[in-house]
Parts: sequence; C-alpha cells; structure tokens
Amino acid sequence: MENKTLKATGHDLSERYEQLYTMLLDAIPSSVLLIDQNMRIVSANRNFLEKGQRTLANTIGYGLEEVFPTVILDQMDITKRIRQVIENNQPAKGERMTYRAPGVPIRIYYYSILPFTWQGRVEGAVLLMEDVTERVRLSEEVRRVERHLGSVVESASDLVLSTDKKGRILTWNAAAERLSGYPAAEAQEHDFTDFCTDEDRKDIRNIFSRIDTRKYARQMKECPLRTRQETFIPVSWVFSPLKDSSNQTAGVVAVGRDLTEKQKFETELHQSQKFAALGVMAGGIAHEIRNPLAICSSSAQFLMEEDGTPEFRRECAGKIHKGIQRTSAIIENLLKYSHPSTTTRTTLVNLASLIKETLTLVTYHANILKIDMKTSFPREPIMVQGVATLLQQVFMNLFLNAINAMPTGGRLGIDVKMDHSEVRVQVTDTGCGISPREIGKIFDPFYTTSIVGQGTGLGLSLCYSIVKQHRGTIEAESVEGQGSVFTVKLPAHFGGGES
Repeated sequence: MENKTLKATGHDLSERYEQLYTMLLDAIPSSVLLIDQNMRIVSANRNFLEKGQRTLANTIGYGLEEVFPTVILDQMDITKRIRQVIENNQPAKGERMTYRAPGVPIRIYYYSILPFTWQGRVEGAVLLMEDVTERVRLSEEVRRVERHLGSVVESASDLVLSTDKKGRILTWNAAAERLSGYPAAEAQEHDFTDFCTDEDRKDIRNIFSRIDTRKYARQMKECPLRTRQETFIPVSWVFSPLKDSSNQTAGVVAVGRDLTEKQKFETELHQSQKFAALGVMAGGIAHEIRNPLAICSSSAQFLMEEDGTPEFRRECAGKIHKGIQRTSAIIENLLKYSHPSTTTRTTLVNLASLIKETLTLVTYHANILKIDMKTSFPREPIMVQGVATLLQQVFMNLFLNAINAMPTGGRLGIDVKMDHSEVRVQVTDTGCGISPREIGKIFDPFYTTSIVGQGTGLGLSLCYSIVKQHRGTIEAESVEGQGSVFTVKLPAHFGGGES
C-alpha cells in the first residue's frame, strides 16, 4: 500500500515539475525549442508557436526541415551547428536570422544554441530565438537620424562643436576645420580655451562652469577664434548645455558665426555714412554761406559805383557788415558743434527760471501766430549744473522750432518735472509733425525739415551737442500731421557750488 502511495506521489511530482517547466518556458519572451539528437523537436514554448503560427500538435516530433523553411536551414546552416553543439557539448555563438512565417511580416531573430545534458550525457540542444525586429528597426532609425544630423552639422557654414564639462573638445565640424586650420582629430587634443584670446579665457571658463544651471542655460559671447596661423577671426558664440539620456548636463554645445564679413560690411556702411554726412554738411555750409556772401558781393559792387549817395553807401556797408557777421556766426556754430567746449565754467542754474525767461522772448512771436502756450513747473526750484547761455540756446531752438511748425496756430506745451535724480523737460506742439523716415536724421547737422525752420540748419544738432555736453539726453517723438514731443533730460543737482 505504501509503495503504491509513493509511486502515486512521485508521479504527481513529475507532473507538477512538467507543468512548472511548461509555465516557465511559456513565460519566457524568447522562442525556445528543445531538439533531440535526431534533429526532432521535443519541446516548444508558446512564444515560438505564436510567432510561427503553429500548433503544438504539428510541431512536437517533427524534424527541423518540417518546421523551418528550407531557405533558412540552408542559409543559417542551423542543422549542422546544432549537431556540433551536441557532439562538442559547447554552446554556439549567437547570430542573426531572418524568418517569415506564412502570412506574417518578416521578423528578425537573434539566435543561440546551448547543449542540453541529462545525468552527464548530452541529450540534445536548446535553440533560443529572441525577436529583435523592433530593436533592429529602431537602431536603423537611430543610425539614419544620426547620419542626417551629422550631415547637417558637417554642411553648416557656422562652427558647430561640442565639449565635455571641463571644456575639452569632443566634436569639431568641417566649418571649424576650415576657419581654424585644425583638423578634428587634432582639435580633440585641445581645450576650447586654447582657441581663445588670453583675455577671454576667464570668461569662457565661467560660462562652462555655470552652463548647467537654469539661469545660465544659454550664453552668448563674442570671442575671437585663434587659428593655426596665430591670427584671430571674430566669432559670435552661443553656448548651450549638452544633455545625456538622463537629461543631465554632460558638456557644452558651441555654435559660432564668423563675423568677418559682417564687420567688413559695417565698416563700409559706417564709412559711407560718414561720406554722406560730410556731403550733407558741405552742401549745408555752401548753402548757408552763399546767401550772405551774395549780399556782400552785390553791396560791394554798388560801393564801387561812383554815383551812389552817402546814405546808399552806408546801407551797402551795413549789409556787408551784417553778411560778414552772419557768415561768422555760421562758422562759430559749426565749430561749437564739431568741438563742444569742455572747459567752460559751469554754475548752478535754476532751470525752471531759465525756461520761463526764455519763454518771454518767444511769447510775442507765438501770440502773432495765435499759438496757445501751456506750461507746468514744479513749486520747488530745480537746479542743474551747467552753462546758462548754452542751455538757454537749447530751449530757444526747441521753442522756435515748435512755433515754426504751427504757422496757422496751435498749442505749445512746456512741462518741467523731476524724475528720480534727473530733470525732464518736454516741449510739445500740435504742428505738422515729422515723417518716420526723417525723424532719425533731425539731429544731423544741416538736415532741415519743416520743424527746424529758417536758420543755419545747425539748430537741433547744436541742441544735441550741448545737451550731451551737460551729460543729458534729448529725444524726439512725432506723428506726421499731429505734432511732436521733444524730451530733454538733465542730471539734477542737489548740492551747491560751482565747477
């Protein structure tokens, strides 16, 4: 009775182990085949049956040639490799295999063969096949993207390079090779700062040390590139963090743009602007001086005639004198613009009082043109350090320009107020305004518009020069047909004394 029970228990354990073995095989994500010495399949797991669209009944006991397509057996020579594993009791190195079951897209497997032993004797072999189709597809896609990105970087006209966190060169594109004269292999032996000037190295090291912080995630700097010939090329750099697969900063990506052509263009543009300004100035000087000289010439011719009365001769002499004075004033103003005085003694000036005094000089002219004047002054005195006569010249020019811009009447506003540590004076008119294409030129010498009025053409340029001399600013805003606003800002003085 006990023997029967033991036999029954042993039989049950065997069934349980077999079930456990089957469960383990079915849980493996790879395809597993157990092949005996006669090249027949003894066991197959669920993964193989599903991938091959086969059943257990038409797989177990069948030979390899009945399960696998002949083309695979011939190309992979699997049968021979399995026999060698069984004979030598040594596993075979894995290889890749392409397999396609009927009605199923092509799958790619990575297979290996292991000897199966029982009680020290080789009974057969285990064929492991891992489906790597998606992995291969993704790797090919990654390689395609890498080739594409590599082609973009190499084709770029800008310098594109990468470094580790310490600044050692990792990659160096074709543009960097061309501009620097260093091939990539040689550049990779250097630190990025080796290609910088001595003055820029400290700044570059600071950028590299803080590039992984959120605040400094992107840095820009103009830093010349040192070439193999020990020359320097002006380059504008953009530095960005190089992230790894864990989104951690692994280094720095630097993109540089050669500024040589840009600087050359800017130099040529600046030169052409200087010549253009010189032409305008020369034309303005010629125009302004020609008028008084013409009057002097005419009056001199009349003086040379003998039949002129004494009164007529005195009138001609007076015109010559005024013409010379006019010419002298033009030259003096031009010299003031070209070489503003820096040695003139400055005093404390009550700006509000100075502006009120200047307004009295233009009130009569404004009343004739039916111009309404609105003023706003602070109660407390506003003091600035400067030259009263020069400052009065500034506001006289601004007031006259505003009045001349309103020949049929309008409103002139003068607003004086403190703005933190500076004085702000706004002169507003409702005149003809300035066109957008002209407003950028109104402070150029001899550039005249309808708001500048009659004069030497140096009015606003002199205002600009005088205000700059007083460490201030002058700005203009205008809407064509609606009027203009000129704003003068000067540093306020809160102490006493002269300089």
